[in-house]
Amino acid sequence: MAQNFDLVVIGAGPGGYVAAIRGAQLGLKVACIEREHLGGICLNWGCIPTKAMLRSAEVYHLMHRAKDFGLKADGIGYDLDAVVKRSRGVAKQLSGGIGHLFKKNKVTTIMGEAKLAGKGRVTVTTDKGTEEITAKSIVLATGARARELPGLEPDGKLVWNYKHALVPPHMPKKLLVIGSGAIGIEFASFFNTLGAKTTVVEVMDRVLPVEDAEISAFAKKQFVKQGMTIMEKAAVKKLDRKGDTVTAHIEVGGKVETQEFDTVISAVGIVGNTEGLGLEEAGIKVDRTHVVTDEYCRTGVEGVYAIGDLAGAPWLAHKASHEGVMVAELIAGKHPHPIKPGSIAGCTYCHPQVASVGLTEAKAKEQGLDIKVGRFPFIGNGKAIALGESEGMVKTIFDAKTGELLGAHMVGAEVTELIQGYVIGRQLETTEQDLMETVFPHPTLSEMMHEAVLDAYGRAIHF
Repeated sequence: MAQNFDLVVIGAGPGGYVAAIRGAQLGLKVACIEREHLGGICLNWGCIPTKAMLRSAEVYHLMHRAKDFGLKADGIGYDLDAVVKRSRGVAKQLSGGIGHLFKKNKVTTIMGEAKLAGKGRVTVTTDKGTEEITAKSIVLATGARARELPGLEPDGKLVWNYKHALVPPHMPKKLLVIGSGAIGIEFASFFNTLGAKTTVVEVMDRVLPVEDAEISAFAKKQFVKQGMTIMEKAAVKKLDRKGDTVTAHIEVGGKVETQEFDTVISAVGIVGNTEGLGLEEAGIKVDRTHVVTDEYCRTGVEGVYAIGDLAGAPWLAHKASHEGVMVAELIAGKHPHPIKPGSIAGCTYCHPQVASVGLTEAKAKEQGLDIKVGRFPFIGNGKAIALGESEGMVKTIFDAKTGELLGAHMVGAEVTELIQGYVIGRQLETTEQDLMETVFPHPTLSEMMHEAVLDAYGRAIHF
């Protein structure tokens, strides 16, 4: 006899597990089906373990700067296996926490492969066989995986994807990173800090191509200063693997050159996990590996929703989680607001960090908006200088007519923590006047956020 639920969530990543918990909080009988591990890619092979590894690299970098702070540190070194072990431990701790939250909220956990089997029906294949369960509502939250380009496929030895890079079989001596989005540049930053001679190849005209051009340019200068080689408007056409080396054929400026590396990391985007779900049979539309939805994540098929990376950009865990809450509330009869993509912050944890929300300067101009732009450098901030982190900047973009905060862009120490101030500002539809009249505490890095607003209107005090 089939088990009956109000809500079945397929996938237990940051979108799926949050949808399941919120649904249960609202009194729904909920099941969550996961084929691999609770927490999905984010907790196990993405956001969390990469941040743990980057923290190790950050501490290692600071140890080398001990003299700058009046300290002594001799015989500085690292144990890559221990760094990885700590990272995996952090991931395991959080993944285990999801199981605890499911029990606490009375969410039924089913480990297995799910497939839509008709209106309100899902088949689940577990190690015990196949069973069918029914649900009034179904949420698809199966996430995405690394895109593989022909000829650049990872093998886990010489050519890695993000999973291989999180449990590296060796420390690269000469590393090629293909792609300079968040994933590529974070791994480039980690291995470069630990001593790998790192080259980054980006097909677009600049690194971190989704960021504001001014921020990208600033970040690139810092990467180059740290010893990275950055190749823009370049493409890796082929990889020849032989013994312990990879020969990369890189097209740049209309010519193809070859370079040898001992390790390659491919970070050329993601594709949605749409296979095996029975989407086509159910009549659910898929566009370029992502499920097509409306602003409320409805698929167009009654009772079926899609959230997170499966439903397309922006590919961010916090977007997935918020969509999970919104959909659960919608199913429970509440009236949630749709999510505004322009108010979702993007964060990249390279060194220096990069964070942004809203329109870039170029996008604002493309839309024909009359804008005011403010900037403030870290070198003008007392806390930044005291921290020994004086390289960075904060940039704000306002509508000249209305004073609306259109966008904010940052590069420098801890900007991934600072950006939320501007995110709240956009959510509350703040104006430049509100921000100018807000008293920011001193001494803090956040004062630069205030000064960048003041600068947009010719009122900056410390620069």
